[in-house]
Amino acid sequence: MKLFLLAVLSSVALFAAVDINSATAKELQSVKGIGEKKAKRIVAFRAKNSCFQNMKDLLKVKGIGHKTLKKLAPQLKVGPCKKR
Repeated sequence: MKLFLLAVLSSVALFAAVDINSATAKELQSVKGIGEKKAKRIVAFRAKNSCFQNMKDLLKVKGIGHKTLKKLAPQLKVGPCKKR
């Protein structure tokens, strides 16, 4: 039972969504489909334009289109904006 519980908790941690409003470029690169360039573009866009209000705001980042967003969305989340 303990082993099963440990496996479940580990899998939850592995598949936790990455917050696009707080993740570093390195953390964003852990998402399948986001390489170094896209990660840097997301962080730069966030720094320049404040926080993402919703997932569709990622479409404003160069290199992210509708197909890419559809693939990335299950691995990402939009957390609260901590920047003002």
